[in-house]
Amino acid sequence: MANSEPMQLVEQRRDAALAALMQGVPYIRFLGIEFDRHGAELTGVLRFDDKLIGNPFLPALHGGVTSAFLEVTSIITLSMAHLWERIESGEIDAKSVPPENLPNLPKTIDFTVDYLRSGRPRDAYARATVARAGRRYASVQSTAWQDNQDKPFAQASGHFLMPALGDAHDG
Repeated sequence: MANSEPMQLVEQRRDAALAALMQGVPYIRFLGIEFDRHGAELTGVLRFDDKLIGNPFLPALHGGVTSAFLEVTSIITLSMAHLWERIESGEIDAKSVPPENLPNLPKTIDFTVDYLRSGRPRDAYARATVARAGRRYASVQSTAWQDNQDKPFAQASGHFLMPALGDAHDG
């Protein structure tokens, strides 16, 4: 990041890159996932909707929705971490680069979810931490909670194949 560049422009570039990455996963729109970004830290936000309920008798969030929420949060967090220096330097300016020309998203090798308790019918939040990131492989831990971050309702561990930095979306 150039020292003379106004912070507002840097923040706009970061937000544009996040939006472009999210466009690469149509399921994000279906589930209604959003991201709050503070610097490099992302928090996934799953806005409650009745369509997300798996067991109407409890009611509880569907396990597949919980898993998808954690996986999407992991992939987007990993992608932003992978591209961060290129975004900061201005090499990638998502405002002028169409999403299909951004590098591919990481591909899931395996993803294991631990369901700790039922997700209730309310908004949920998730954060992912990149435990290891190499040129071609990454390991990510993620946690989902609702009312209290110290009381997660699910956690996950995933391994991802990283795209080569020159690989663009294949459609």
